[in-house]
Amino acid sequence: MITRTLRNIAAMCGGELSSAYDMDKRIAGVVTDSRKITPACLFVPLVGEHFDGHDYSAASLAAGAAATLWQRDRGAAPAGDGVILVDDTLAALQKLSSTYLCQIAPQVVAVTGSNGKTTTKDMITALLEGQYKVHKTAGNFNNHIGLPLTILSMSEDIQIAVLEMGMSSRGEIALLASLAPPDVAVITNVGESHLLQLGSRKEIARAKLEIAEGLKPGGLLVYNGDEPLLSEVMAEPAFHTPEGMKGFRFGLNADNDDYPSGMMTHIGGMTFTSHLYAQRAFTLPLPGRHNVVNALAALVVARHYSVSEDSIAEGLSKLKLTGMRIEMMLAASGLTMLNDAYNASPTSMRAAIDVLQGMKCSGKKIAVLGDMLELGPDEALFHQEIGAYLDPSLTDLVFTYGPLSAHIAKKAEERFGSERVFAFMDKKELTAALLNRIDPKDVVLFKASRGMRLEEVLHSLNEHSQTDPNK
Repeated sequence: MITRTLRNIAAMCGGELSSAYDMDKRIAGVVTDSRKITPACLFVPLVGEHFDGHDYSAASLAAGAAATLWQRDRGAAPAGDGVILVDDTLAALQKLSSTYLCQIAPQVVAVTGSNGKTTTKDMITALLEGQYKVHKTAGNFNNHIGLPLTILSMSEDIQIAVLEMGMSSRGEIALLASLAPPDVAVITNVGESHLLQLGSRKEIARAKLEIAEGLKPGGLLVYNGDEPLLSEVMAEPAFHTPEGMKGFRFGLNADNDDYPSGMMTHIGGMTFTSHLYAQRAFTLPLPGRHNVVNALAALVVARHYSVSEDSIAEGLSKLKLTGMRIEMMLAASGLTMLNDAYNASPTSMRAAIDVLQGMKCSGKKIAVLGDMLELGPDEALFHQEIGAYLDPSLTDLVFTYGPLSAHIAKKAEERFGSERVFAFMDKKELTAALLNRIDPKDVVLFKASRGMRLEEVLHSLNEHSQTDPNK
């Protein structure tokens, strides 16, 4: 984490100490939540629509913070030492993080995309950390507040920072890339997430490509070559290509710079070879060909940093992912559950269905699908398309939860029949219906947007399995 004197901190964030006393006191770390004060930290009071962190500055100092930022338009600052006056606390936090990153100067690998960016970030980290000291974005700290906090939590000897960059509108990734200019930028794909805010997939592609425009001179852009919109946007006059930018295309299609030359699904995940690594089979502890594609992006980054094939293979085999991204769980009864309830868009929903339908099991394959949120005016149509995508020869039962996913059920019923499709608006009723139909030999997929909290149904099934394993 950042450790600097108050004098240093004030200079780095463009602030001014309210008192010259104790200017050489050292701070260790930065906190924006007054409930999580750590000894000698810097407290940054942020201002929101319904809260003002300045209300907690004095209490944070009393709780052990070494200093607090204070926005000049917020009235009188707390009495005593350890107050740094700034014009805007959020801007000061961002400037502090950007300055710190410049001072410690790690290589920056930035990752964005509509789907798969967190998984890809985790994969890249796993492949690099065998040879480098790596720091990655924790959880979903990928926005204008989370990214600065991620940077400020790094130790000074970090060699490579793997930073996830998220967005919901134009300009957001451009800001993040200005705070942490990438040496390598990765775009996993362009999906339908944020159609409500941006209106079209091409506009989403433009937003994602802001990460490329932020590349350092001579930087490497690694992008999904199966998505024609990315190439189309880069050909637009408005796209500003960084000096000396190099490009690398990955994907399923054979016209990419790297693509899978072989894939095999098994109980532990996937084994694959690629065009560039045709003589080496890599084992990925994740199901689904979309995760093989994510792995290809990680392989490109590892290759760029001269990671050996042996280290790559070891890194993939030891991969640890941020939770709820096709997490395979085995209940006490033997029931296999696929937990992918963290997020959902039409692209990721189809990928999850592909995983379920591609699995081998001696029991039933059951899809439990919830609403996909923030899809804009065509949300009903997107859900209907998922219902049509489900294959009755590869999926045995379909359960849906929520008003939008009722469109999935209605469309799926046309080919499955009413005896194999069930729509619910109540989680307890959904759970009860599943308990009446599941068998220990079954595989059950749970997929929905985070706001639907579909994992609660999964946890209920798991608890029931533990208390009544014969059910």
